[in-house]
Formats: sequence, C-alpha cells, structure tokens
Amino acid sequence: MRLDALLAVFALLSAPALGQDVVSCRVVSIADGDTLICLTAAKEQIKVRLAEIDAPEKRQAFGERSKQSLAELCHKRQAQVRVVDRDRYGRTVGRVICAGIDANIVQVRRGMAWVYDRYARDPVLPRLQANAKATRTGLWADAEPVAPWEWRKGAATSSKGSDVRTASLTAPAAAQPIARGLTCGSKRTCGQMSTCAEARFHLAQCGVSGLDRNHDGVPCEALCR
Repeated sequence: MRLDALLAVFALLSAPALGQDVVSCRVVSIADGDTLICLTAAKEQIKVRLAEIDAPEKRQAFGERSKQSLAELCHKRQAQVRVVDRDRYGRTVGRVICAGIDANIVQVRRGMAWVYDRYARDPVLPRLQANAKATRTGLWADAEPVAPWEWRKGAATSSKGSDVRTASLTAPAAAQPIARGLTCGSKRTCGQMSTCAEARFHLAQCGVSGLDRNHDGVPCEALCR
C-alpha cells in the first residue's frame, strides 16, 4: 500500500480546497463502490458519498468488485472525511481518507470507479483514470465500459416503458453498438450464451449476475478469456 499512501499525500498537497469540515468516524458498512456508512465518536451514523468519482452500479459489470475494493480500503477502519457538500439524498459528500489512504484516488487508480467529470476538481484523478484506461485496469478491461451515469439513464428509461426487458430500453446509448440485436430474455446460464458479447450484454444490461460467479467483471470465462 506504499504507492497508495504516496498518492494520498500527493493528492492532499495538490488538490484544490475541498471544504473546511472534517469528520472523523469509523466505517461500519459499505453500500457500493462509492458510498459507505460510518459512525462518529458521538455514535452518529453518517452516509458518505465519495466526492468526484462514480462507481459502477451493483447490476453493472464490476459493480460488486468495486464495492469489494472500497471495503478492502475502508471497512472497519478509522476515516477522515473532508466534507465537500451534502447531496439531495442527505448524504455527506467528501474526500475519504481511510487509515491514511485516499479512497477516492485508489478507486480510480484501480479502475474501480470513473472520474465524475461533472463534479471533478482534482487534476490528479483524470491522470490516474487515463493510466488505468491505458493499462486496461479494472473496469477498463471491458471492451465498451458504460459510465454509471449513462447506465442510470438507461435504467430510468426502461422503467417507464411497457417492455422493460428489451435492449433498446435497458441499454444506455453508449452500449447500443455492442448490444445491437440482443434482448434480455430468459437466458440465465453461460451454456445458453453463444458469444462473449452476448454474455457481457446479459451481465451488464440484464443483471444476470450468475454469469460472473467470481465477481471479476468478466462473464463466462470459457467464452470471454
């Protein structure tokens, strides 16, 4: 973890001011790859959203891996939350340092989260993302990774349609080239998949998590390795 510690120090020195409030707490649970719950010394429970990054949703490829990565960094550890804001869901938004490690930075460096361009201010994060992408680290190993905010748009659209199981509704626009001609039907096993592209589609867009039994973001290893 030495590299992670150096990155944390560098980020804290180079990043713009991220807010004046600092909350000390112990992380008690991990919701997903960019959200955790911690408990202060006063026994106040706080839900924290990591600032400037956006992790894959649970039903996306690498969603579970991203959650596991954040758990490895922060679960049951003491954290310092440099508060940036509070979002519309009442969550504290901030930079999270767990046992001296900047979790926001490490999630991006490991390819376990995207830089949330809409809110990003730290110039370190895009550089780390570019390196993760170039080395096909984490979620960047996928041929066509879909940004979580685009995936959520697709999910929202599908919930309004009459046929929520069609690819045209469930897949975000960015995923359409690899999803062309595919639909979310009754297929649930790797034996029913004819190609790696079909397996990836059913994992990422249809939520068939059983295709990725070891939670590494790659479905049906016999087809996709």
